[in-house]
Amino acid sequence: MKKLVFGLLLVLFLWAIPGHMEAAGSGTHINLDGQEVKLTQDTQVQTVQDTIMVPLRVIVEQLGYDVNWDSKTSSVTIEQAGNTLKLTVNKKSATVNGQKVTLRTAPLLKGNTTYVPLRFVSEQTGVKVVWDESSKTAFLTSVTQTGESGGKGTTTNSGNTSGGDTEGNVVIPPVAGGNGSGTSTGTGTSVSSKLASIGGISFSDNRLVIAVDGKTTPKTSILTNPNRIVVDIPNTKFSDLFLASQALDIAGQGILPVIGYPDLSQVRFSLFNSSPSTVRIVLDLNYSKNFELTNAGDGLIVVDLNKDSSTTPVVPPGGNGKKLVVLDAGHGGKDSGAISITGRYEKNFNLAVILKVADLLKKQSDIDFVLTRSDDSFPSLQDRAKIANDLHADVFISVHGNSGSPAATGSETYYTRSDSAPLANIMHKYLTKATGLPDRRVNSKSLHVTRETKMPAVLLEVGYLSNKRDEGLMYDDAFQQRVAEGIVAGIKEYLGIR
Repeated sequence: MKKLVFGLLLVLFLWAIPGHMEAAGSGTHINLDGQEVKLTQDTQVQTVQDTIMVPLRVIVEQLGYDVNWDSKTSSVTIEQAGNTLKLTVNKKSATVNGQKVTLRTAPLLKGNTTYVPLRFVSEQTGVKVVWDESSKTAFLTSVTQTGESGGKGTTTNSGNTSGGDTEGNVVIPPVAGGNGSGTSTGTGTSVSSKLASIGGISFSDNRLVIAVDGKTTPKTSILTNPNRIVVDIPNTKFSDLFLASQALDIAGQGILPVIGYPDLSQVRFSLFNSSPSTVRIVLDLNYSKNFELTNAGDGLIVVDLNKDSSTTPVVPPGGNGKKLVVLDAGHGGKDSGAISITGRYEKNFNLAVILKVADLLKKQSDIDFVLTRSDDSFPSLQDRAKIANDLHADVFISVHGNSGSPAATGSETYYTRSDSAPLANIMHKYLTKATGLPDRRVNSKSLHVTRETKMPAVLLEVGYLSNKRDEGLMYDDAFQQRVAEGIVAGIKEYLGIR
């Protein structure tokens, strides 16, 4: 059980403290299956090309592997649990059970110490890891201790299943700054190269939208006591940007709060399994509820709580002839955006306005909408554009707060492509009327979200957070409501909806 203890802790050190290159101090702890593990003080770690390298001596003394060193060929053979790994100093070519694989970083010799890629070695086992930031403790649980089941109920893609599947709740953090050292499948290719990536999770209009980069086939279950929908997405991982923007609790879960929807209390997500890498997303229901899942292979997985799968076929966002608007709250998560003159974050203003727009659009029977983020997360600029493009949206609206000199004030609207100019002019007319701030006009500029989206797209700079008067208004709830109403009025005029 202890062969992964030291290795996985090192991953956590690098994850929690970027750039850290030495062994853990006495302030950090490891707990394996309920018992604290003692570490030597002289253990050292190297980071090479974003790969954690661990001394071979550590594997011998701490991890409990059977290791044989061949000085003539400068190669090391590592055996454990029936698997045989063979690595050679300064060579990226290695073997797993006789099958050739390629490492991201070659083993190296420094002084009298041989360093080997930790992730390549450690991921051959399945220890579950939870990191508690407050106590600086890594809680490790071996697979035999968890008693987890692969699922007692049946699972399909239709959403009509039931059972008592045990829910997992751990996430193994990624290697700092990179995608890991290339876990081998034993076939000469890397597991990480085959995995799809979850780039964003958003809930709006009673639908969960999951942005996926890559092909995958989700499996779903309806569970009871308590009521919940479980979506398992195999051969998938969380993208580095997604993980960097999410705060994971002691159980290794991320939580997306849901407000204003009676069917749902919250959405939870975690890396449920590492072999194969499986992302689990759980919708905690307030009562029993059916759903429809759409996975058209276009990069978006939609779990729709509006439709009863037993009677009605699923209708994707923008279906039934509705116009589809994608609402984008700029920044989020680790990216605060501009910091206002009194120290408040732009990302919070952007989200507050977008949520108010969403509440107003719920009342429009001819308009459908999707949010690029509905909480304090950080979808990348690429993900924001991808969501809109994959949904074939009719309009893309991004909300921001500006920053400049203390004297700068006013509202302005940006667009990139000429086909977005009519939308920009209409949206700006309503924006300036709603804010009452000086008119800084409509401007053309090459911005990613207005350039890479394929539908008419604008970015609204509502006011200047660096200006005392503008900032005071922008964090006022009544002002935000007026701006939201102006945005909705502009959308309706552009789309020709009364």
